[in-house]
Amino acid sequence: MNIYSIEEPSFLKNLNDKELEELASDIREFLIESCAITGGHIGANLGVVELTIALHKYFDSPTDKLIFDVGHQAYIHKILTGRIDKFPTLRQYEGLCGFPKMRESEHDVWEAGHSSTSLSAAMGFAKARDIKSENSHVVPIIGDGALTGGMALEALNHIGSDKTNMTIILNDNEMSIAPNVGALHNMLGRMRTNTQYNKLKHGAEGFIEKLPQVGTTLRDLADRVKDSTKYMFVDGVFFEELGIKYIGPVDGHSFEDLGAAIKTSKEYDGPVIIHVITKKGKGYHPAEHDKLGVWHGLGPYKMETGEVLGKKETESWSGFMSNTVLEHAKKDERIVALTPAMPVGSKLTKFQNELPERFFDVGIAEQHALTMAGGLAAAGLKPYLAIYSTFLQRGYDQLLHDVDRQNLDVLIGIDRSGLVGADGETHQGVFDISFITPLPNITLMMPRDEIEAAAMIDLSFNTNGPMAIRYPRGNVLGLDPSEERAPIKYGSWEVLEEGNDIVLISYGPTLQMLTEAATTLKDLGINAKVINARFIKPLDFDCLDQLGANSMPIFVIEEAMLTGGLGSMIASYFTDNKYRNTIQRLGIDNEYIEHGDVDLLLNDIGISVENIVNKSRRIVENSHEKNAN
Repeated sequence: MNIYSIEEPSFLKNLNDKELEELASDIREFLIESCAITGGHIGANLGVVELTIALHKYFDSPTDKLIFDVGHQAYIHKILTGRIDKFPTLRQYEGLCGFPKMRESEHDVWEAGHSSTSLSAAMGFAKARDIKSENSHVVPIIGDGALTGGMALEALNHIGSDKTNMTIILNDNEMSIAPNVGALHNMLGRMRTNTQYNKLKHGAEGFIEKLPQVGTTLRDLADRVKDSTKYMFVDGVFFEELGIKYIGPVDGHSFEDLGAAIKTSKEYDGPVIIHVITKKGKGYHPAEHDKLGVWHGLGPYKMETGEVLGKKETESWSGFMSNTVLEHAKKDERIVALTPAMPVGSKLTKFQNELPERFFDVGIAEQHALTMAGGLAAAGLKPYLAIYSTFLQRGYDQLLHDVDRQNLDVLIGIDRSGLVGADGETHQGVFDISFITPLPNITLMMPRDEIEAAAMIDLSFNTNGPMAIRYPRGNVLGLDPSEERAPIKYGSWEVLEEGNDIVLISYGPTLQMLTEAATTLKDLGINAKVINARFIKPLDFDCLDQLGANSMPIFVIEEAMLTGGLGSMIASYFTDNKYRNTIQRLGIDNEYIEHGDVDLLLNDIGISVENIVNKSRRIVENSHEKNAN
């Protein structure tokens, strides 16, 4: 069929299974071709083509609420709800979002980007439905990886005890981003293989339903027999013990099986979970045979071979940080590494392979990761936790209460700090400075290059208390950090350019713009002092006092939130000490930054060499006018 003519999903109700299979094939072919150009979360979406079609066939969106956990697997949902024409702009500036987006369609009833939120949201939708006496289905779709998240388990506990009516779809592909870990994952593995249990269970239920009116004793006996079969064939039927009816395992690529399971689920009053088995990357050989999670989400690729295009010659920041920590770990047996389900993304697989007994992938469990790191430190080890900035938000209480409050020797590598681009507002790493700097004990740094990063790692493993190093998405500059490097003095900033007209202050990759701007300003007769504020916390108070003594205007530029950022801390310090310098700030105002190319987003915010030059000129001109008066 012509998938480009799809406007909404009601047409699916008139298609038979053969026609649905043809549609699935067409959609799968389109996704492979389209994502080869734009990039995207291709593996996850190829695995849920049949499942998403079946959900839209047997439920009535948007009256029935389809709630996608994480949301990266919603491409088929977007196609079936009339957005295929937008796919050439997928994850691009002002283009189609890679996650559900309410403003795009009435069918996108819930937005996400982080995992394990769908069940809690579904509970809210279901209770609102009941309070308003509405008649609709609430259908959260959650992966086996996301189900290991603590928030999802909290929601299951509530859903089961409350007996709230909803149909939970458990999409079990044995992977989240990287291969899943943990006891719950192992339990699901056993359930996948126990077809005997399901055959016996369904057979017994069918037999009992055919009986005429029977007494309470026989009914109770039948229930006890049914319960006994659970334990004969399955190592504890986790969901049914929680009070959630279990259906499955179901072949997630069979329309017949999916249809039967969904129809059965509608017969029950109360929560039901349909355990669907899918193959991540199905239909595209490179993605289907990916065991590490490389094809979870990636940039453009050569469709014929699966070769990823645009590979950089230099090492990624994630790889550099993790490999440098590994070199330290080879010399110090106390150093261990942790990650919350991101060994591939944070490039810790080499550490995992070479020192497996000192590596811990704790799954999608940021809170647990931080407190476990604290426990390791309290026991005398030196833990390194690699965690994306956007996911560090999820463990804030543990960072505060368990790590910082106890002043424990934990090194946190804050990966993907700053704007990350295509993944958009749920993943931009721009809040960590604002929520970390109020903590009394932690040290927060950001290097301008890999040589400085290596020196920061040296310092961190030789300094007491919690330390955090921010680093961006992307690649290092290609410098050689193995050369003899001067140690960094704790809490010190660095003057990169001397000048006496204006002070430009930043940290990390933004410093490159500042040095370029200083060169242009020099040609315009303005001498700018450029300062590398590599320690965001603590501030270099000696440097600030020197700046306060000469009253030069100060311009702070940062790829982070203005509220609670470096500029606001400097302004507070100058106010408290009654310094008279004019302080201007440039950064992210009180807003969420959407998806798009990082350079375009930065330009939109105003962080560009041209804008820094123009603003600096105005600041200097205003300063001269002020002094003249």
